[in-house]
Amino acid sequence: MEFTYDARTQELCENLTDFLRTHMEPAEPVFYEQLGQLPNRWAWSEVPVMAELRAEARRRGLWNLFLPGEHGAGLTNLQYAPLAEITGRSGHLAPAIINCGAPDTGNMEVLSMFGTDKQKKEWLEPLLNAEIRSAFAMTEPEVASSDATNITTRIERDGDEYVVNGRKWYISGAMNPNAKILIVMGKTDPTAERHRQQSMILVPRDTPGVDIKRGMQVFGYEDNDHGGHAEIVFDDVRVPAENLIGDEGDGFAISQARLGPGRIHHCMRAVGSAERAIALMCERADQRVAFGKPLSEQGTVREWIAQARVKVEQLRLLTLKTAWLMDTVGNKGAHTEIQAIKIAAPQVVGWIYDKAIQLHGAGGLSQDFPLAQSAALIRTLRIADGPDEVHINSLAKRELRRQAAARNAR
Repeated sequence: MEFTYDARTQELCENLTDFLRTHMEPAEPVFYEQLGQLPNRWAWSEVPVMAELRAEARRRGLWNLFLPGEHGAGLTNLQYAPLAEITGRSGHLAPAIINCGAPDTGNMEVLSMFGTDKQKKEWLEPLLNAEIRSAFAMTEPEVASSDATNITTRIERDGDEYVVNGRKWYISGAMNPNAKILIVMGKTDPTAERHRQQSMILVPRDTPGVDIKRGMQVFGYEDNDHGGHAEIVFDDVRVPAENLIGDEGDGFAISQARLGPGRIHHCMRAVGSAERAIALMCERADQRVAFGKPLSEQGTVREWIAQARVKVEQLRLLTLKTAWLMDTVGNKGAHTEIQAIKIAAPQVVGWIYDKAIQLHGAGGLSQDFPLAQSAALIRTLRIADGPDEVHINSLAKRELRRQAAARNAR
């Protein structure tokens, strides 16, 4: 692995860093002020300053950086990693501004890899231009969705249509009225082999029978700056058969192809979020005095800061190695590292936020600093895209097999 960024990556990093400093960070309070003035608090993509920032991002060439190939910027995972890290410093706003925010990123990847020409024309193109938003409906309240084969939503063929029935929740972005399309995962054949029962289908938001019940809170926060997390009931929802993504039974494989890159994107941004937390820690430690000397001269505080730096550097290296492997041996070949980084990132960054909040005292719990809300967001990563326990179990099984093979080869 070469640790020096290539010329294009370096140029994009400098461009994006300047954009954050000169445009995005000053616009953060403006965004929240304008968001509060909207008639519909979930319609964050209609905030006026969003359009201004996105226009500037496109002018600078900072657009769809996450997506390789003809539809995106053509960057590798390793090239994109430091850019995603930079956006993590303003994780509630920056990814969406440059059209690199979940769940749209994963949905664009699915459509670009598995969509028909018509599906790409109708849904991928407007997503690439940020004209609409989307949502990915997989998680269900009645079953343990950590095992995706458990889902109970039915997708049944009826002539030239499919009929969808089921209940989903924590469907990110779906409260936003501009989330025009939902990718829904359900069972087309419950009698098939376990990993061939599921399919994915495109359901326009305004289809009769799509009932968006409520926005789900996350640790008491309403994530209205990303379009909320919806609970949705599908009641005899009829869509054309041509809306199926791939073939019947492809749903599980498509979900795995979608979640691999999504997991590392979260981890890349988490590194940037950790860097912002460390910066806030150091600023607070220099400014506050307790027991006659600045907090930055207290031994415990210095240990926190030193450990935070060690932890984030380790995390970054594992993230970059994973991205490099995805580029060189593919997502399947990098599976162990993807799982490792998915386990490590929320734990490491969660620890850093815990110390940052402690250092800020009561202020760390308040809305006056980004720490509490960011800590809540990081904590969700221990559940999102598969809970820690699933990845730990799978990673341990792989390691046991690898070690056994090594012993047998002696």
